[in-house]
Amino acid sequence: MLPACGFGCKTLLPAGLAGLVLYLVGHPLPDNNQFCKLLILVSVLYPPLKSLGILGPSEVEVSDICEGRKMNVAHGLAWSFYLGYLRLVLPYLENSISVFRATHQHSSSCWGRGSRKLLILIPLNANISHKLEDEDDNIRFYDNLPNNEIDRAGVRGRVYKHSVYRVLDENGKGHECVVEYATPMLTLYSMSQESSAGFGEPERRQQVLLFYRTLQDILEHSLDCRNRYKLILLDDEHHDDPHFLSKTILRHIEQQEKEEFCVTPPPGQEMVHPLSNSSSALPSAPPLDGNWHHHPEPMSREPTLMFSLEKPQPLRGPVENSDY
Repeated sequence: MLPACGFGCKTLLPAGLAGLVLYLVGHPLPDNNQFCKLLILVSVLYPPLKSLGILGPSEVEVSDICEGRKMNVAHGLAWSFYLGYLRLVLPYLENSISVFRATHQHSSSCWGRGSRKLLILIPLNANISHKLEDEDDNIRFYDNLPNNEIDRAGVRGRVYKHSVYRVLDENGKGHECVVEYATPMLTLYSMSQESSAGFGEPERRQQVLLFYRTLQDILEHSLDCRNRYKLILLDDEHHDDPHFLSKTILRHIEQQEKEEFCVTPPPGQEMVHPLSNSSSALPSAPPLDGNWHHHPEPMSREPTLMFSLEKPQPLRGPVENSDY
């Protein structure tokens, strides 16, 4: 960490030379003659120090500059993945899943609320397989969603598709979900294998993390993709668990089932403005025949807020004047 931040031999050498220069000057406030000698000495030492990279920016400074100016490979891959793929297919995902479920009603698997999103896997090592069942035998390919054909870049009816997998839990129960790897990971991994790309393993891991953060930020601000995806960052230190991938997918599905709720009203429920003057907005009074408990009003399944239209009353009544 210290060499990456610039604290190393490259820092000690300029510091030593600076101390030598101050020693040669000999006074805290040199006169004009010594000041000219100082300028000449600094001018002579600066070119070799600069050419050796001693005065150059550290790795952290370079990374911060590239990230701030959006100059990293991960930024381009994240925007390409969003503009060229996710923004085109995610708006049609819910309809495709509905059509798929209608044509596969014999399936005994469970389609929960958390399974109706596109699960995007992003491994830190960027090493992915083309078949999920090769990594975990609890994951089995089931079928493909209906194809989406979009005219794109001169290609008429370019086909976009998603694959449905059946993930088995510890009890052998199947959970169907739409899951796939982020395809830019193939590019990052291939670049790290090419010597001409100048892209090693440490840089690859850093770019994967930056890709994840950039893509997450892009999707969070996208109205077309909101609530239609789930990014899953996979740790690469799980060699001792052959079912790590299936457990991770099921954990995220269960988390969405328990923690994510739909805030929109269910279909068919009428929303009444609390300040409406219409008599239909007010609840009907119970009958006065004493048998009102035999005709109870149906209780609403959804919690609602009730507002009082009466003016607020003081807590203490007015004090009456008395002669006593």
